[in-house]
Amino acid sequence: MPVITLSEVNKSYGSRVVLRSVELTVRTGERVGVVGRNGAGKSTLARIVAGIEHADQGTVMRRRMARIEYLDQNPIFDGNPIAEDAVMSGLRDWHSAVERHRHISARLGHGHGEFEALIEEQAKAAEEVERLGGWERGHHVAAILDHIGLARRKAQVDELSGGERRRVALARLLVSSPDLAVLDEPTNHLDAETIEWLEEFLIETYQGALLLVTHDRYLLNRVTTRTLEIADGEAFSFDGGYERYLEQKAEREAHQARVEQNRQNFLRRELEWLRRQPKARTTKSSARIARAEDALAQPKPKSELVTQFNLDVARAGKTILELRDATIKIEARTLIDNLTLFALEGERIGIVGRNGTGKTTLLRAILGQLTPAAGQVVVGANTKIAHLDQNRANLDDTQTVFENAAGDQTRITLGRESIDPHQYVERFGFDRHQQRQPVTSLSGGERARVALAKMLRQSANLLLLDEPTNDLDVQTLGSLETMLVDQGVTALVVTHDRWFLDRVATSILAFEGDGKVVLYPGNFDSYKRLRAEALAQRKPVDADKAKGQDKDREPTTANTTSGGLKAAELPRKNKRAGLSFKEQKELDELPAAIDALECKATELTEKLASPGTYTQGRDAINAVQSDLLACKTELDQKMVRWEDLERKKSEN
Repeated sequence: MPVITLSEVNKSYGSRVVLRSVELTVRTGERVGVVGRNGAGKSTLARIVAGIEHADQGTVMRRRMARIEYLDQNPIFDGNPIAEDAVMSGLRDWHSAVERHRHISARLGHGHGEFEALIEEQAKAAEEVERLGGWERGHHVAAILDHIGLARRKAQVDELSGGERRRVALARLLVSSPDLAVLDEPTNHLDAETIEWLEEFLIETYQGALLLVTHDRYLLNRVTTRTLEIADGEAFSFDGGYERYLEQKAEREAHQARVEQNRQNFLRRELEWLRRQPKARTTKSSARIARAEDALAQPKPKSELVTQFNLDVARAGKTILELRDATIKIEARTLIDNLTLFALEGERIGIVGRNGTGKTTLLRAILGQLTPAAGQVVVGANTKIAHLDQNRANLDDTQTVFENAAGDQTRITLGRESIDPHQYVERFGFDRHQQRQPVTSLSGGERARVALAKMLRQSANLLLLDEPTNDLDVQTLGSLETMLVDQGVTALVVTHDRWFLDRVATSILAFEGDGKVVLYPGNFDSYKRLRAEALAQRKPVDADKAKGQDKDREPTTANTTSGGLKAAELPRKNKRAGLSFKEQKELDELPAAIDALECKATELTEKLASPGTYTQGRDAINAVQSDLLACKTELDQKMVRWEDLERKKSEN
């Protein structure tokens, strides 16, 4: 059964046509993903479906009594409630149904009113409660708040950050369990762990229909059953999630290319025939001319504008970036405890972790905006840093797109290429008319592209990217991924985009809380596997420790000594400190093993710095980088073990 149907919907802003003759039906339980370039009209379509905006032409038919809830990119709350109350307001209809059932039940208990009529009303109220999520619906609120990561539940919403307000709005929508949820970029400001929970919630728990506008390709691929692409004002529907959408789109474009090639071949043959014929024409030749004219009048398929990113990669020195036993604190809170990290040329380190654990703080320390409490942050003498902050604060809102992106340069140099500034800005998807727009008039994704254009016009050999994927469309994300990988860019990237990290990252720096930061080799998928393995190995050890502690606390018997104390209350003698024979043997062998690993790490570092390595191709470079990361990880483990054994030996 359809929840909503759009027919021949048109929407314009001034002379700009955003939606043209759009057809869309969303049925009960259906999950529709919406994709398209920034500014294509995805959010406009979402707002029309939600009833926030109205179509200029066409019809929008909503099912009677259907509840449609909308997650805005910039949510507004009436009355400035505290966060917890704002979330609970999503259960307003549920509370009303429960209260109505309670009231009718009380009247029945006191014999007030006609018995049969009250029984019928009570049944209807109970049915409404079940329709809205069941009798235990109120208990789900706390669980959703825990998973959504909202810490300041008692704060008023006006005191919260933009990201926190988005979490409140998302939690409010989820607890309300509408017939159709319209989610506009729900993953912005969420960490990867929370996004994974949201993904599972939408698949396993949420029962309603879904219209999902997002750049998160993992979310699209796992959650959606149909994909709607908005391009040039039109809507194109594809069965399946994001991966199936890509396959069908490639097939469609290949078909269009074949049709266009056939049309061009036909026109070429007809033009050659026309040139050879005398001026006098027969009826048959006139018909042939008409067919040629019809073919000539057919519009050529529109070629999709592809954003191109390039970086003028400056020559780097031997040292690009090093953190040596760095400890970073904000006030009394330790965000990073004793971190040692080496950024190698061509390495792309993805930085993940829950919000507030210190990911952006690490970038600030590298930029020299704050000083470590201990240890060092060493930036190489030849290192040139280009930084993209998550708030796009490097943009001047008083200037146009062109003034921000190109500055006052008359030519922009990218490696060996020198191009006109207007052509440079066009590479980021802005035509000459759009370049004259003030940046204040742009969408979030368009602002992100301007910020990237401004950052990439400079020469650099180290990129610090803080949430670069927020608001960017999937086509632009693909172009950014291609630049980072194909040009061998050295980068530290803070992002929650799992698809992006799987495509780009050579290692993952995970902020695990309480100052613990761990480097894992490989992409995000490798990180998840390695972390799961580490947790699985840790659990039996933790269980054994807990078992041992329980045993220590357990009374042995009720026997008493001459002093009248229970045996369990007698002071214990400590176990004899020192090393076992096996541990002593291990300690004796560790120095040689550490020396060998240090030599190997030095050799691999030199190999990675050698120009000859880079003539062997990307696979050879990745192999050396992986070997070096594995070597350093093993070296760190050996050093920790050596220190533990030496400490234990000294306690003897």
